[in-house]
Amino acid sequence: MATPTTGVTATRTPLGGWRDWRAWPGNLATLWRRSLRFRTILVTLGLTALAVVVACVWMALAIQNDLFVSRKDQVLLNAQRATAAAQVTLDSATGQDDVQLQNAMQLVRTTLNQQSTSDAYAAFRIGPLSQNAPQDFTSDLAFESLLTDGMRESVRANDDRQVWQSVALPTEDGTTTPGIVVGQQLNVPGVGPYELYLAYDLANAPQTLGFVQGTLWIVGIGLVLLISGIAWFVLRSVTTPIGEAAQTSARLASGQLGVRLPVRGEDELATLGRSFNAMADSIESQIKELADLSLVQQRFVSDVSHELRTPLTTIRLAADMINDQRDAFDPATARAAELLNNQVQRFETLLTDLLEISRYDAGSVQLELEPTSLAHLAEDVIASMEQLAEQHRTDVRLVAPGGYSPVDMDPRRVRRVVRNLLGNAIEHGEGRPIVVTVDSDQQSVALGVRDYGLGMKPEDVERVFDRFWRADPSRTRTIGGTGLGLSIALGDARLHGGELGVWSELGRGTNFVLTLPRKGARLTGPSPIPLDPGDDSIAAVDDLGLTQPIQVPLADVRTPDAASPGGAS
Repeated sequence: MATPTTGVTATRTPLGGWRDWRAWPGNLATLWRRSLRFRTILVTLGLTALAVVVACVWMALAIQNDLFVSRKDQVLLNAQRATAAAQVTLDSATGQDDVQLQNAMQLVRTTLNQQSTSDAYAAFRIGPLSQNAPQDFTSDLAFESLLTDGMRESVRANDDRQVWQSVALPTEDGTTTPGIVVGQQLNVPGVGPYELYLAYDLANAPQTLGFVQGTLWIVGIGLVLLISGIAWFVLRSVTTPIGEAAQTSARLASGQLGVRLPVRGEDELATLGRSFNAMADSIESQIKELADLSLVQQRFVSDVSHELRTPLTTIRLAADMINDQRDAFDPATARAAELLNNQVQRFETLLTDLLEISRYDAGSVQLELEPTSLAHLAEDVIASMEQLAEQHRTDVRLVAPGGYSPVDMDPRRVRRVVRNLLGNAIEHGEGRPIVVTVDSDQQSVALGVRDYGLGMKPEDVERVFDRFWRADPSRTRTIGGTGLGLSIALGDARLHGGELGVWSELGRGTNFVLTLPRKGARLTGPSPIPLDPGDDSIAAVDDLGLTQPIQVPLADVRTPDAASPGGAS
């Protein structure tokens, strides 16, 4: 028995496909569907990158906030110390005349320069100025514009606490830098309170933050690449044996029964490999046993059929002689002679079919191709079965819009298929009309046999091509069938590279469609004749009229369907 083969091959994306960037989406989609390693690494890379991004963003925000808070606390502490030192300087000043107060204020400015790290400062009198009150001072004329009304009001209203505000400090090149202004009251003895403001530059904080963030991103990217490399290495150690198992199973399915998986180590993958090899050994042995058994059966059927033909020929001759003399016998003996002759004929047909089936099983069937018109072949078969149709009071009608141009086929086998289909239709057509349709297109030719009998159940349709199967075993055969006709017909159709389909429905009848490819063509599209006849009815068939011979001029037969007369004949 020939081992059935199934083509299972691993499809790889060609290298040339990556050279065209427009083909990348399709190539990536193909890799995603077919490569477990690529899909797993991509998912791992994506999830790792997402986790690293979230962690880096969270850490950057946390560091930014902590850095700002730390720098702010340092600024406030520095401003408090500078203010306290300035207040001590004012409190230690002696005398209340203008010169002494101005000298005290000059000492305050000196103290602020020495005790604070601020980049700018200013002091403004709160309330009306007295005659001996020191003048306001500022280290930068543009500093006052940075102070908001809300901040100044808050400093004036609170004499015992600091007030701070984030501002953008101008630089010498015309840009701005982030900073903090700290405000607090400063009391001048004998004069009254002053607003004291100190400005601090935070330019070094963004630089530090940028360095930290850059370091985080570099570490994050390195971490993603490292995890991807680890994932690829781990997956490679797992997916390589899986890939080998997939390739080995594909080769095993294609008929290479001797292939086995390499087994390494004692882990789970090694156990899988040993189990797979044991399964392959069992399958190989069973297939060989079945093949040997099938070969023995084929030889047995073939030998028995050949051996029976010689005695059957003798019995057939004797039965014919007895049947020819049955008129001289009494009625019972004459009937027995007639039955003997019929059963001998049926036995001979059965032997012929068994021999044909054994050839199919052995793969020794050869086609004898010759150009043949399927429409003309259908005419010949209808004409040869005219007597049988009259016995069943069945009208066979031919509708041939195409199929006249010659197609390479084995006419003997195709004629046998058509005779079988038409014979079944006549036997099961309940005396209703039968329509034989022939049509073609550029790829194929087709023949359909439609009867309007009882039809079959769906489960019967699935088994209609099984050997020795009958939809209704209790029904008597009237044309001596063997139960192998449809199975042989299916084999003949497939031998031509075609197909034989069936449609049937209870109460609506049955439709068989034989489709054959033209020379060098393959059956890629639908058949020229639809398998499902749709909503046809006997009333529509009556409009076709009776069957008439078709005359086609040979000069018109040039290209497929060029000589289609179109219509029913």
